[in-house]
Order: sequence, then C-alpha cells, then structure tokens
Amino acid sequence: MSKANPRFRPYNHDQDTILVVNYKEQLQPGTFEHAVHYLIQHKLDLSVFYPRYRNKDTGRRAYDPAILLPVILFAYSRGITSSREIQWCCETNVIFKALSCDTVPHFTTLAKFVSSHADEIEELFEQVLLVCDEQGLLGHELFAIDGCKMSSNAAKEWSGTFKELEEKRQKLKRLIRHHLKEHHTLQPVLESVEARFKKLGIADNIYQQGTVVTADTGFANEANMKYLHERQINGYIPDNRFRSRDPKFAHQKDKYGKRHQNQPDTGWKEIIPAREFQFNPVTLTCICPAGQELHYEATRTDGNGVTRAHFKGRLLQCRHCPKKHQCMQNPASADHRKGSGRQVTFALERNRAPSYTDWMKHRVDSPKGKEIYSHRMSVVEPVFGNIGTNKRLNRFSLRGKKKVQGQWQLYCLVHNIEKLANYGRMAA
Repeated sequence: MSKANPRFRPYNHDQDTILVVNYKEQLQPGTFEHAVHYLIQHKLDLSVFYPRYRNKDTGRRAYDPAILLPVILFAYSRGITSSREIQWCCETNVIFKALSCDTVPHFTTLAKFVSSHADEIEELFEQVLLVCDEQGLLGHELFAIDGCKMSSNAAKEWSGTFKELEEKRQKLKRLIRHHLKEHHTLQPVLESVEARFKKLGIADNIYQQGTVVTADTGFANEANMKYLHERQINGYIPDNRFRSRDPKFAHQKDKYGKRHQNQPDTGWKEIIPAREFQFNPVTLTCICPAGQELHYEATRTDGNGVTRAHFKGRLLQCRHCPKKHQCMQNPASADHRKGSGRQVTFALERNRAPSYTDWMKHRVDSPKGKEIYSHRMSVVEPVFGNIGTNKRLNRFSLRGKKKVQGQWQLYCLVHNIEKLANYGRMAA
C-alpha cells in the first residue's frame, strides 16, 4: 500500500499584487532617515540655498533642497557616493522613495547640487552644530585635533602644456618655501574653531573657559608651543619621544614587538648608527668608526627648536673606506665627484635656554597630562573610523579644494546627525 503525499497550500510566483505603502511610516523613529527628515522639516533653515535659484518667474520648477539633501545624506550614510547609483536607489529603494517623496532626481541634478553648494553646506553644518549643542551633545571640555590624507580627483588647472606645467612647478616651489614653516600649525585651526563658536553664539572665547586642546605628535613644534603659551590655551601636545620617557611603556617592545615589524621591505638597510660616531660638542668635531674626521657643515635649528650640528664625510675618505657598505645607504654615491659621503647630525644641549617645547614636555609628562592625553584617541579616531570604514569614504569624487570641502562637510553632517539619532532627543 503506497503512502499518500502530504498536501500543501498552493503558491504561484508569477502573479501581481498592489501594496499600500505610506512613505512617512517608513521613517521609523530612532533611525538615521527619521533624524535627517525631522531635522530638515523642523529644525534647519534651508533658505540659504534659495538665492542660487533663478526660476521665480520663468523656467522649469526645481527640486526642493528639502528633497535633495535627505536623499544625498542618506546615501552617504550607506556609503553610496555615485550620483547614478543614488538615482537608481530613488527608483527601487523604499527608504529613498520615502525621503524623496516618490520623486526621482536626475543624477546630474544630484551631482550639481553637491558640487555647487559648498558655502551653503557649511552654513547647514553650523546649524546642525547648534542643534547638537541644544541637546547637550557638543562637549566644551576637550578638543582633539587630528588629520588624515585622502585622494581626490585631479583638478583641471593641473593639466596643460609642458611650458604651463613648468611655470606652475616653479610657482609651487616658491609656495612650498613660503609655507614650510606653517606646516602642521595649530593657529589657523584653533582660530577657525574659536570664530565658529563665537559666530554661533556658543562661546565668545572657548579657550578661556577651561577647554582642553590635544593634538598628536605631528603638531609638536616650537611655533605651536609658543602659540599655546602666549594665548594661554590649555593644550597638551606630546613630542615623538614621550612614550620612551614613560616607565609604563619601558617593556612594550619586548611584549608586543616592534611597530610595523611585518611591513614589506622598503629598500632601506641597517647601517652604522650615529651613536657609534665620536662627537665632541665643545670643539664641534666628529670621528667616524673608521677613525676619520668628518667635515663640519653648519649648526642649524630644526622645527622643534633643537640646535643640531651637521657633519658630512669627505668623498675621498668615504670612497676608499672599508666600512662604507655598512655605513652608507648608497655606497656608490661616494664613487663620483658629484656624490656625497656619510652625513650625521647631533643635538647641542649645552647652555640651551628653556624652550616652549620643554614647557610642553613637562605638561605632557605630568600625571594630569598623561590622563588628559589618553582620552585623545577615543575622541578623534572613531570619527575617522566611522567616516572612512563604515561610510566607505576613501577618496573624494570632486575637483578643487572648495568642492572637496563641501563634500567633506556633508560627511561630517552625516556623522553628527547619526549622533543625534542615536544619543539625541529627536521627536517621535
């Protein structure tokens, strides 16, 4: 006797249906899309975008910034930067349809909006900062300053004939010589933050209210320390040797190994270090491990205010030296008349007056300084991690500094709106 087959409900994939979708119900409280919708509809003043439109009497009706902005910000929050892909999402994704009110902006409209409203985006960024301050999310206790390098599209002005490029190259050289002293300077960064807080009415002088400023070792130079001291800013900026002075990190390399120990070979080899040379700071003489006296070049002050004596081996000495392969990165450079011998520098500590760098070392090495600086990484690094990894921003898609600044501030808007959605008091 055969066993009867079980009975199932019939089904058919090839059929049509009509669904009733309320777009507002798709924007659930507690989500990013609800936060950006609520801010644009109830908190932000979008009239800053209106002067750019010229269709009051004639011309086709334009897309309202209240439609374009939430679509672009939501796309950036999902790691989507392509205007064509954003247009496709407006056609197929229900959240994009809810934010765009079932309209489909053309990809050229989206791209033009992002690239041509840098100033308006900056004003919008300041409005969101005010909302964050109203909800108690804008801390005034600690400013952690950091930076990152990111690729962008090639600007049009960097293309042309060889003659034009050579003229730009010479101009760049002059600019580099002019701005080298201003590299990694805190003054423009701190002054822009101070001006923005004053403009928004948050604080007239944010640095005189006990606000702490921290930055990484890339900002450690004498000019920055002098600026902090003269402005009486409560800053903590360590030099690149502050870990070696901390007893807690004395055995770090033995426990965890050297940093970047698994990196690929860069072509640089281990050579005889400068400490193997016999340096006399009184007579300013230097004897190499082979017993030859090096030529004294000059005494210069580096970016950290440290005076250093510079020495260089003579060509005839290094050319026939039996240790040149262990002493020089490129021993062949001593074999021709336009080459150079081994070069070493030594810090001159004798009779040196206290500097602003010494003042900062004392602050950073204090127990209070160590406690304050330990918070820097937890404040600033998650921002780069969120924008770079979660939002997948690894390069800018626009040309020109102003347009790139506008796109960067859009990503900063996404980060701040996420804070409001997760930790703020957004209306349900």
